[in-house]
Amino acid sequence: MHGVMKLLFIRHAQSIGNQEKRMQGHGEFELSALGKQQAEKLASRLLAEAWWPSHVYSSPLKRAAQTTQILIDRFLAAPLPAAVSDLIDATVTVPAEVLQEGRHHSIAVQFADELKEFQNGIFQGLTWAEAVQRYPDLCQALEATPDWIPIPGAETLQEARSRARQFIQMLLERHRNGDHIWIVSHSWIMQHLIAELLGCDRSWRLRAGNTALFEFWIDRARWHNSEQNRFNTDLWQVRRFNDVHHLSSEAE
Repeated sequence: MHGVMKLLFIRHAQSIGNQEKRMQGHGEFELSALGKQQAEKLASRLLAEAWWPSHVYSSPLKRAAQTTQILIDRFLAAPLPAAVSDLIDATVTVPAEVLQEGRHHSIAVQFADELKEFQNGIFQGLTWAEAVQRYPDLCQALEATPDWIPIPGAETLQEARSRARQFIQMLLERHRNGDHIWIVSHSWIMQHLIAELLGCDRSWRLRAGNTALFEFWIDRARWHNSEQNRFNTDLWQVRRFNDVHHLSSEAE
């Protein structure tokens, strides 16, 4: 499948908040030592696959931004792509701007607030045990039913789904076939992002692991077709889903 728009959704690596089992929300937590190793393993895998991004979007929250930075730093330090190396070795003179492009000296990152994790109000940064101690009645109510109960100061499910829709619509309006895009985000909001991309009328639990990959290939030129090609699975492909194989050697 050539000339498609490729979307690679990436959950951030393990943060100190993950390590401490905190409800991070919009709280700023650094990557843990393990998280930095996870991001390096992911970078090695994407480099081995030659999965070069033409565009990168990231949540501005520290744990996502640091994951993005590790990935980009590894790509910028990588050897020249083979096609460019061949040009250098050839006898023809290659314009400097071509070599500059081949070296990928810069990969622009756009930070998008729509990619932030759930804004969880009074629970931000707390462990569940701390929340139970501070807000026993609310926590008891939350434990008693699977139905959504508003958390003071938090965004609603509809607000989260709306910002996910806004981001996906922006991608589809701004990008075309041939664009290869990284989207570095968080587990909870990623469920809504993927549901929006797939056209689901509800959001589904995914339980994405740290540095999990969700890759979709889209024939952007045919995206808005209304005839039966909408059901042609050659045009819309799920290439991987919650893939953390790069962590397979990680200690339990």
